[in-house]
Amino acid sequence: SLRWCCQRSALLLLPGRRCCQRSALLLLPGRRCCQRSALLLLPGRRWSSSSVSPPPLHRRLLLFLAQRYYDVEMLLNWQLQRKRTKIQKKNAYYAYTEHFYGRKIAAAYYVLNMRGGFRFVGQTEWFSSDQRGKFSWDFLNHKDALLEEVNLNYTLINHRGLSNLEGQTCVKTLSLRGCPEVNDWFLAGLHIFRDSLEELDISHCPLITIGGLPALRNLKRLRRLDVSSLPRVANPGLVFILLEEMLPQCHITVAGYDLSLRQGSKEGSEEQSQGQG
Repeated sequence: SLRWCCQRSALLLLPGRRCCQRSALLLLPGRRCCQRSALLLLPGRRWSSSSVSPPPLHRRLLLFLAQRYYDVEMLLNWQLQRKRTKIQKKNAYYAYTEHFYGRKIAAAYYVLNMRGGFRFVGQTEWFSSDQRGKFSWDFLNHKDALLEEVNLNYTLINHRGLSNLEGQTCVKTLSLRGCPEVNDWFLAGLHIFRDSLEELDISHCPLITIGGLPALRNLKRLRRLDVSSLPRVANPGLVFILLEEMLPQCHITVAGYDLSLRQGSKEGSEEQSQGQG
């Protein structure tokens, strides 16, 4: 009992120190409260002022995107890479179809799979895909027929896809109007039709430049060429003159071309010839 009383008295002495410590600790939160009150005053000054209004929605959106720039950039790169992979897959070489059905059927199937259309040599019927990519399989009945007219307007054909059309030696008409993947490399690959192609439409193709047009000189039998509305061609008048010199037997169509430049050059050449005479 005596030991228990001593321990109890010792414990009674210790809380006195704890009380001092608690009192000291109670003094510190006063500073923290002052700091918190100071922090609470700052947002109040920011939004309580009538002259300063919150930023508009588009600025807040831009700020949000700027803070997450790398995340947005990675997402855009991923979407672009996925799109490129899809295009390359659609323009892959149809070796499997060629192995089972032959090269001619593989070329026809490639055109239909690109949502294009074609007509066989000696036939009046056109085979084409609808908006959903559906088409008739009756073209399989023409295993030995070659393509004569091919319509690939507004499709995703690129220079790799031309490998599926090699061996089509009777293609006379090829329409590539508004194809977003047709570029200068594609024009260089058109030499596979140099002995048969007579009509070519490459109008409204956004990637064609003046540097790729000289490759058309390889098309020896070309009679009609449409190069209208090429965004990357700066001067259509000079392009017209250049193509006329390369393809003198071809009728060239350039929409919106001012003939004054061409007439002026002809008049100048006539005056020069008369002066020499």
